[in-house]
Amino acid sequence: MSITVKMTSDFICPWCLIGESRLFKAIEMLPEGIEVDVQWLPFELNPDMQKEGMNRKVYRSLKFGSWEKSQALDAHTVAAGKADGITFDYDRMEVTPNTLAAHRLSWLAAQEGRQREVVEGLLRAYFSKGRDIGDHDVLVEIACEAGLDEKSVRQFLESDGGTDSVRSLEASATAKAVQGVPHFDIEGITVTGAQRPEKLQQAILDAHTRKTRDLSVQHQA
Repeated sequence: MSITVKMTSDFICPWCLIGESRLFKAIEMLPEGIEVDVQWLPFELNPDMQKEGMNRKVYRSLKFGSWEKSQALDAHTVAAGKADGITFDYDRMEVTPNTLAAHRLSWLAAQEGRQREVVEGLLRAYFSKGRDIGDHDVLVEIACEAGLDEKSVRQFLESDGGTDSVRSLEASATAKAVQGVPHFDIEGITVTGAQRPEKLQQAILDAHTRKTRDLSVQHQA
């Protein structure tokens, strides 16, 4: 039996990277026989960000009141990431990007069965390499590394492909009162934030138990 986990996140959210890492640790902890299908859904932390992005130091200083406050928050995620084997290299980041194109690429990758590879490529590119994941050339490279066709991806990004689908998914998240990320929907069981693997594991087990019970009732009806 397969359990669907829908993870709503943004590619510039460090806690989303930590949450994703913990999700897959939780999946590894599951007993045999429980399969998990992970789907990534879009959320833009900066929906009004200019298309070319913004200098990260300027943006973060404006958002948090000072660069020092931003650095303190970064240090907190660096410390949290170490416990999960995640490296954040904030010194390499120059731009806070507009992530719409990245979400469109993620949507395309889902249609091609390569969403996890693309998502992880996007997260590594931004947090470990400081790359501008709002830049189409960077996105094409990530897509190619994930096994997608270079020409097709470039044509897709240069069009409006996937935009309506991404906007529809974002509207659905808003309708469900998703206000922060990461947000996990595990067969109707909600988990918010970068929770420990054990909590995510238990939510998956609870979803599996409930789904098994519901199927049994249906068969008896």
